[in-house]
Amino acid sequence: MIPHSRPFIDEEDAREVQRVLLSGQLAQDGEVARFESRMASFVGVKGAAAVSSGAAALHLALVALKAGPGCEVIVPSYVCPAVLNAVLYTGASPVVADIDPGSFNLSPEDAKRRLTAKTRAVIVPHMFGLPADLDALGALGVPVVEDLALALGSRRNGRRTGSFGTLAVCSFYATKMMATGEGGMVLGSDGALLAEIRDLRAMDEKDDFRVRYNYKMTDMQAALGLSQLRKLTTFVARRREIADLYSDVLRALGLPVPCAPGECEPVWYRYVLRLDGDAEPFIEEMKKKGVDCRRPVYKPLHRYLGLSGYEVTEETWRRAVSVPLYPSLTGAELDTVMKALRLLIPKYCSGRQ
Repeated sequence: MIPHSRPFIDEEDAREVQRVLLSGQLAQDGEVARFESRMASFVGVKGAAAVSSGAAALHLALVALKAGPGCEVIVPSYVCPAVLNAVLYTGASPVVADIDPGSFNLSPEDAKRRLTAKTRAVIVPHMFGLPADLDALGALGVPVVEDLALALGSRRNGRRTGSFGTLAVCSFYATKMMATGEGGMVLGSDGALLAEIRDLRAMDEKDDFRVRYNYKMTDMQAALGLSQLRKLTTFVARRREIADLYSDVLRALGLPVPCAPGECEPVWYRYVLRLDGDAEPFIEEMKKKGVDCRRPVYKPLHRYLGLSGYEVTEETWRRAVSVPLYPSLTGAELDTVMKALRLLIPKYCSGRQ
């Protein structure tokens, strides 16, 4: 079975982890500091704070922004539950908004309708590697937390995503744009916010007491992250190459292809098709062909919370399917995926958007 996702780990990655392992300095130290510095430079912000996961990064970003009981945080429904959990960790109330039908990203119009005097922040995931409408979302007048978990390396109007919002967060989970196994980071240019996050991520050797968290990244993870970061532009180039091949298959069948607005440079974390009907039969047939496809969001937040409405999210969740796309996909595997698509896509997709 060709997996839906798979990390790219090479000998350089293994050597860097071994180097740190043999040094005896396993916990947070110099490798973490170097990783933070190089990530901040890559994204185009002044600083960064590495943490243990993407969820931890979101949690601490919201705490630093003073989200808590009595506050509201706007989040899109079409996203993984880590976003919802991060809001709830703070005691704030999540306000779930619908998405834009063309981009899978948070709808600025729906987010604006849900603004109140209690709104403390809006979390903006750049879904599947396509930058969200940061101009419109930034104009809402509340702090924007960009979520780069699926979009690290993408650009909008020539600028890296992550450099627009008040803060940005990354996840380095095994199948994200670059992997440290687990791990995350908060990035930004507000020194006071970053200092607060650095203070909150560790509990020991503090002069005062307050609730803090064991959210540190290890030097072993950071060494792997630095090695992966050196390859990130190569990863993005390979993802774009595969996306182009999939688009060629669709064009040959007379079907529309996923695309981005001219001001956006996506990284193609996922290649998402919109089928005519429910995605599950297509997923099952692809599996019989040896190809693991998935709904790109397992379950939208409004379904977890028992909320009604969210027509765009609901329709997107029902019809959207993601096919394998990652740098370690081999040529033979890619041929198998494309062959299966040529056979099955005409049965399930007429080009209706």
